[in-house]
Amino acid sequence: MKLTRRQALAMAVSLGTAACAGTAWAQAYPSKPITLIVAYPAGGDTDAMARLYAEKLGTRLGQPVIVDNKPGASGTIGTAYVAKAPADGYTLLLAPSTVSIAQLVLKTGAGASYDVINGLTPIVQTGVQPLFVAANTETGGKDLKEVVAKAKTKTLSYASPGSGSPMHILGEMFNQSAGVKLSHVPYRGVAPAVNDVLGGHVPVTFMTLGPVAPHFASGKVAALAVADAQRSPLAPNVPTLAELGYKGVEVGAWQGLFGPKDLPADIVKTLNGHFNEILKMPDVQSKMAVFGALPGGGDATRLAKSNAGDYARFGKIIKDFGIQAD
Repeated sequence: MKLTRRQALAMAVSLGTAACAGTAWAQAYPSKPITLIVAYPAGGDTDAMARLYAEKLGTRLGQPVIVDNKPGASGTIGTAYVAKAPADGYTLLLAPSTVSIAQLVLKTGAGASYDVINGLTPIVQTGVQPLFVAANTETGGKDLKEVVAKAKTKTLSYASPGSGSPMHILGEMFNQSAGVKLSHVPYRGVAPAVNDVLGGHVPVTFMTLGPVAPHFASGKVAALAVADAQRSPLAPNVPTLAELGYKGVEVGAWQGLFGPKDLPADIVKTLNGHFNEILKMPDVQSKMAVFGALPGGGDATRLAKSNAGDYARFGKIIKDFGIQAD
């Protein structure tokens, strides 16, 4: 079919307009506020860092980023909410590494239904938090050797921010490696656990550095070891557990940004790029250090590997030790 010159011109204009509209659509994200879900109550490390990132990301994107706390069931309620959300980039999840194991430590049927490996889209690992062994210097000990010696002659306990947490897992792994049986005292969050260690009611804790560091100056609490392969830049004078003779006891924590399954690659790239720049900001890094966190970054595969790795490794440990959440 032959077209007149006028018809051909009209078609060309129409196609050009459609192409421009397509480009504008591709560049439109975000065109409205973004909701950043935190699956835990306000006031914790994840919540505080979510609000820090939200402020920076909102400025860069030109749209508000609103933090929404949806706590409950060891974080599975908020995670399930994001897993079921539309994959349009407007509902995101900032999660601690407990996201990998939460369903594994809940009693059968207690966890929300979602696939933590294939049901979320990894975007960026925002930070890593080394875990430390800390103790009340009077009731626990001034070094790990003293703690272990006491634990072999009398009953000692350790505090964690919750049953089934990475800190709980670390405590049980340490017990096995050291040949002791520190009894686990789970708390509902970091603050009450640290308060009881500070008061001497529970002599030892396995914890991120941020909550205990403010008490080092008084001498009442001390960091005795870090559960990482190498010493932490946040506390370079604290030896690793391996240096002290406790091999294979390496447990770390991290935080990451996820979206729903099948989040478009261009949105993942956009958010990942912005976060990598945010994590380079000196004020962001200094605030993260207050919470005992080091900046993460890198591409989305780094977070995917951390998530899958923890699920596989800790899944076996959780089963072997019979670890369950409250």
